[in-house]
Amino acid sequence: MYGQHFGLGEQPFSLTPDTQFFYDNQSHREALGTIMLALRHSEGFVKVVGEVGTGKTLLGRKLLDQLDRKCLTAYIPNPYLTPDELKWFLAEEIGVATENKPAHKLLNDINQKLVELAGEKRQVVLVVDEAQAMPRETLEALRLLTNLETRKRKLLQVVLMGQPELDDMLERSDLRQLKQRIVFSEYLHGIAPNNIQAYVDSRLRAAGYTGAPLFTRGAIRLLRKASGGTPRLINVLCHKAMMAAYGEGDRQIQRQHMARAVLDTSESRPAGKRAAQGYWWWLALGVAAALIGVSGYAILGGSL
Repeated sequence: MYGQHFGLGEQPFSLTPDTQFFYDNQSHREALGTIMLALRHSEGFVKVVGEVGTGKTLLGRKLLDQLDRKCLTAYIPNPYLTPDELKWFLAEEIGVATENKPAHKLLNDINQKLVELAGEKRQVVLVVDEAQAMPRETLEALRLLTNLETRKRKLLQVVLMGQPELDDMLERSDLRQLKQRIVFSEYLHGIAPNNIQAYVDSRLRAAGYTGAPLFTRGAIRLLRKASGGTPRLINVLCHKAMMAAYGEGDRQIQRQHMARAVLDTSESRPAGKRAAQGYWWWLALGVAAALIGVSGYAILGGSL
């Protein structure tokens, strides 16, 4: 697409959670440090909560990369499992045969295997992404699985990663035992306004860019206001702005390119009270983009 035009080896703002593009944001660094500390001390459950688009999945992938060979890791990207499906998944991940076994026999075999792994000093870590979607019965089954322990340590440690709805779910009275098991919790925040330029530059470098600053200060200022620091939204807006610049044959992303990206992305438009307060700013943005205008590109409600 625009890779060769800008001298890139890869897509810099892809939404795929690739650890090559992990940015060492303070919030993510602290969350990763907390998780590693909790796992080192065999604390059982760790919880990381963040809004949509703040990089929970990428953090989970980075965690799996950092865990050394002494750890046996299992990653659940889609937690909408029944309790039995959870046990089958865990059994397969740790090397327990599952064929034609009743639930009680499978649970016993899982326990024996976990004891064997503990004897080999291998830590078993289960990472659950989008944990707010896990059914209550499955969360309870997960808690019961973490009851498996030796006199000194837990045999299974769990990292729950989810949206704020996970906290709401854990307020339920029938999940209070699980909530009490969570010793460490972290909340992921977006990129601070002053670090958005560094975030953009970091992803460009990871994609192979070596030239002069690609985004002008005006484009970055607009990006700060429109994205609110949400990494996924930053990526979407940068990608669209680069497409707009590429379509014009420009070698640098200007404010007007970012304006088109903003107006083409509904998630970047304020809503409710914030929309009323920012009405004139957004109107001015639309007028500025329309005055510059590039044929073939949508301004409102279209697609770059």
